[in-house]
Amino acid sequence: MSSGSFPYRLVATDLDGTLLRGDDTVSQRTREALAAATAAGAAHIVVTGRAVPWTRHILDDLGYQGLAVCGQGAQVYHAGEHRLLTSVTLDRQLAGLALAKIEAEVGPLLLAAGRDGLDGDVLIGEGYQAQEGPLPYVPMREPSELWAAPLNKIYIQHPTLGDDALAEAARATVGSLVDVVMAGPGTVEILPLGLSKATGLSLAARRLGLRAADTIAFGDMPNDIPMFGWAAHGVAMANAHDTLKAVAHRVTASNDDDGIALVLEELLTG
Repeated sequence: MSSGSFPYRLVATDLDGTLLRGDDTVSQRTREALAAATAAGAAHIVVTGRAVPWTRHILDDLGYQGLAVCGQGAQVYHAGEHRLLTSVTLDRQLAGLALAKIEAEVGPLLLAAGRDGLDGDVLIGEGYQAQEGPLPYVPMREPSELWAAPLNKIYIQHPTLGDDALAEAARATVGSLVDVVMAGPGTVEILPLGLSKATGLSLAARRLGLRAADTIAFGDMPNDIPMFGWAAHGVAMANAHDTLKAVAHRVTASNDDDGIALVLEELLTG
């Protein structure tokens, strides 16, 4: 425990639907609550499904200088130094086999993929519905481009199956080859087997000399479940997926209603 009045030494926050409001900004109240927690001796680590290229601008805007876990745990990034400390890539041969098996089960998939590295492009295949917003991507001209460079993840969509159903079917079919997570609306991801936000967060925490027992974590989606399993205390947002709420220690207000700040303020004054 910290020597100040705050009972945790590490605050781990997801980004989308958690730290970020619907307009991709962080409220002043939440910024102040996080600053107060760090002033009381806690470290703050952002833990996001976004790869580094889609995360850097947000961290820079926050003035964030610490470690961030990106790409569902694949990348540990030093925001202050703009440096990638660790990176895990997806075995492309294994990923190709997994896609073939999933398609044999549910029919043709719509595909996108995130390339590895600080400046790795996100490739979007024909028909794939990219999420709205300012995040950059590159259209794939032909399927072979998917495999032309190291990847940290593949995104899959289906013409008729919803996110939860697709993730469940894919996990049942290829769960022994790769990991499959539902990370947000329209965002089902194929990852290296054994990779999760928990594995990435444990690596980042170890670099700071911190442990799971020191950690409070905030999230909103099923990909946050491993992080909640690792941390001492897991807090789901009011807007969270039901499967995450089911394993959370508590549920706070939504990301648009300063849910993180409410909990941190309570702990700081408790």
